[in-house]
Amino acid sequence: MTDTTNTTGHLLCLLPFPEPLPLTDRIKKQHHQLKFSYRQFTIGADWKASEGLPDEIWKDVTVLFTLTQYPRDMKLAPNLQLVQIFSTGTDHISKLPVYTDSTVPITNAAGVPAPVIAEWVIMTILVATRKYNTLRDWQLSRTWDNGGKGKGLFSSSPSTLGKRIGIIGYGGIGRQVANIARAMGMEVFAYTANPRTSPESKRYTGYSIPNTGDADGSIPSQWFHGTDKNSLHEFLGQGIDYLLLSLPLTKLTPNLLGEAEFDILSKRNTFIINISRGEVIDQDSLIKALRAYEEDSSGVHGQGRKGLSGAALDVAVPEPLPKDHPLWGAPNCIITPHISGLYSDYGGHVFQVLEMNLQRLAGREKFLNLIDRETGYSSAVEKN
Repeated sequence: MTDTTNTTGHLLCLLPFPEPLPLTDRIKKQHHQLKFSYRQFTIGADWKASEGLPDEIWKDVTVLFTLTQYPRDMKLAPNLQLVQIFSTGTDHISKLPVYTDSTVPITNAAGVPAPVIAEWVIMTILVATRKYNTLRDWQLSRTWDNGGKGKGLFSSSPSTLGKRIGIIGYGGIGRQVANIARAMGMEVFAYTANPRTSPESKRYTGYSIPNTGDADGSIPSQWFHGTDKNSLHEFLGQGIDYLLLSLPLTKLTPNLLGEAEFDILSKRNTFIINISRGEVIDQDSLIKALRAYEEDSSGVHGQGRKGLSGAALDVAVPEPLPKDHPLWGAPNCIITPHISGLYSDYGGHVFQVLEMNLQRLAGREKFLNLIDRETGYSSAVEKN
């Protein structure tokens, strides 16, 4: 690896928390020829910066490490060579000058939240299948019921063992979910935009935390691909019990799942999990399919009942979700406020991505998690 002391220029960090000195001190020591600046700012719930920045702050910046603060005009940042984003998604900057009016490399934090988002995914599956909310209600009411209603409720509850999970978007998150799901006895089907027919094409090349994921892409027992509805419908018709959406929001993914797709999944009473973006799902059609299952008493799970058995959503449209939004009242729907990827070590791992990219900048190597402006994907997911 190139000697990091060769990295020169000006690194500007614009982040919504106090400077994490152990992390920044390490960068300063490794890159002692690099000018370092750190500025904390506040953001609102809608991710819009609540304070402006003077135009002159950008004039000598070569590396920008940020979440929501960017030059309003790229002419203000003539020396910019790299933008490292603190988040994984880039849809919040896709219409900004840094994205539309420049060719400055943009890298993201793909792979950083994968392990904890995978924990959230598995948690919601178990909360739903093992009737945790009912158990919690019994505890609060001091009810011990392992016979009667309790016996009937749990004797008919499905196990994850032997079930099939379909994953749309087989990047860092999808691969760690697959890793855990396989350990629980589930079969994994993957769906990506492009075919994955060779061992090299199945490999994950982005940032990953050690001992997680599926680096060589060997876990899926079947791999489907395509960007058209027919290909998607073929995948959805494979008897999928749990369907995970873990792909970015791009020009091709809004309303990826709507009434036609839910009709296919309803034949299996699929449980939907979305950690992508709310726009990927037609929420009105989702609510309709959830209500259909709740109202149909003609069968049991997987045996003739209409609709979707449930959903777990960490994202929605809009965000924050208004108190009177019908999604709150949708049956068998778990909703959390876009927090599945948050954990105490998140910042430390994103700083690792930054450090790796500083090294690659000095050595003129390909950046880690580089964003393709045309597709919106990063090199971590290789146009999955």
